[in-house]
Amino acid sequence: MSNLMESIDSRTKLVGENRLELLMFRLKGKQIFAINVFKIQEVVQVPPLTEMPHSHSAICGVAHLRGRAIPVIDLNVAIGRTPIADRENGNLIVTEYNQSVQGFLVGSVDRIINLNWDSILPPPKASGKEHFLTAFTRVNEEIVEILDVERVLADIIPPTTQVSEDVIQRDLLDLVKGKKLEILSVDDSTTARRQIIETIANLNMGIIVRTANDGLKGLTLLEKMSEECDDVSSELLMVITDAEMPEMDGYRMTHEIRNNPKLKNLHIVMHTSLSGSFNEAMVEKVGCDGFLSKFRPDALAAIIQERIRQVYG
Repeated sequence: MSNLMESIDSRTKLVGENRLELLMFRLKGKQIFAINVFKIQEVVQVPPLTEMPHSHSAICGVAHLRGRAIPVIDLNVAIGRTPIADRENGNLIVTEYNQSVQGFLVGSVDRIINLNWDSILPPPKASGKEHFLTAFTRVNEEIVEILDVERVLADIIPPTTQVSEDVIQRDLLDLVKGKKLEILSVDDSTTARRQIIETIANLNMGIIVRTANDGLKGLTLLEKMSEECDDVSSELLMVITDAEMPEMDGYRMTHEIRNNPKLKNLHIVMHTSLSGSFNEAMVEKVGCDGFLSKFRPDALAAIIQERIRQVYG
């Protein structure tokens, strides 16, 4: 499994088909976990690690791979469990999230599976808020837990949601005075939704943020709005959507929006931790108005302000 990355052309075939590929693996016990293949660069046996003094307890060292120094995170520790002791027989999943590369120390790697997003379900409400899952599914009658890697990384290296002073366009305050501004954020990660809300609040423009935790819920909310309005784009400044979500992904949601006469004019920005070159191809294929890499508060603030100026300037 040393070469998991496919070409952009082959990866785009899944777009609009509401499908995804998952790499399944185990940590220490029998429970199967998974993450999306799109975010994986390679899987290798654990190389020798260089210790990092005074680092987070989940960081077990640095691996030197192909001329790069990559921080290695013991995924079992990161989700609140005990360290993986048998490193020699473990595996390293090298991933790229939010424009950074890191390796996740895991136990055994199982296989890659191809599924429909509608077979991926949100975590049960009874699981509470302090879990590390975005979703789960069943494969051969076994439960597969899909990890919220953004939550894992945010716990280790807390991201900032502050917007730089020189990015905030103060003259927009006069343009939006007295106007009701609403944005819909669609993302299956609680961490990502919170980051968006906090960043938008820092603009001090009174923007209301509606949220949905998967594409199907987001589409349902928009369809409900369309029952009361002939053109939802006149009520909603923009939709900011993740790409990968249970039940319906962001690409499929965008496709459905563009085919609904009352929704088709919505301004849609794909906001995802997938690689930029890949998403540029996806955005063009499904008809989004823009693409934004996670998580860059200044860039998010800039794209929102640009839209405000476009609508009210």
